[in-house]
Amino acid sequence: MPKVPAITEAEWDVMQVLWDDAPLAAQDVHQRLGEKRDWSPRTVKTLLGRIVRQRALTYREDGKRYLYRPKVSREACLRHASRSFLETVFAGDAAMLVTHLVRHSRMSRDDIESLKQILDDKEH
Repeated sequence: MPKVPAITEAEWDVMQVLWDDAPLAAQDVHQRLGEKRDWSPRTVKTLLGRIVRQRALTYREDGKRYLYRPKVSREACLRHASRSFLETVFAGDAAMLVTHLVRHSRMSRDDIESLKQILDDKEH
């Protein structure tokens, strides 16, 4: 598995599309992002090129177009981004992060029970 790069918010949007449904051509990525982002096809191609250079995407030629596929998993990118966020914003203190999220987020009873179960499992 390749090294997980730090990707920007815009690159996350592109990667989400490809994690959900790869391989895709640039035109397909542009269409899927249409409602969320008002980007030109050129912008999407620029982002795809940047992500390829970071080695998070690979591609293969298919006639006159390229089909793009993730080289890194969504889970690996989530782990990398969350670790980076934890270190940057909460000085690596996971308890402080969880406390902040619990205090400042809306949570259903099911969410609370699920969190209790996770914490209980972590304790054992």
